[in-house]
Amino acid sequence: MVNAILAAILSFFIPGLGQAVAGDIKKGIIFFIIAIVLGCIVSFVFGQGSFAYIINLIYAIYAAYDAYQMAQ
Repeated sequence: MVNAILAAILSFFIPGLGQAVAGDIKKGIIFFIIAIVLGCIVSFVFGQGSFAYIINLIYAIYAAYDAYQMAQ
């Protein structure tokens, strides 16, 4: 089994990677696709402002939390 902290760190920087390393590849792919789509939509609607970065940061934190819970 993978270390939970390592899975969280991986998923924070690349959402979905921690889930894939923890063993659920399908969930990891879904998290990654959601991160890409969310980034495109937020950038299109809000531009490159700080609000877009905050939304992406919140999603990255959620992905890291989910990967941590999966790996435990």
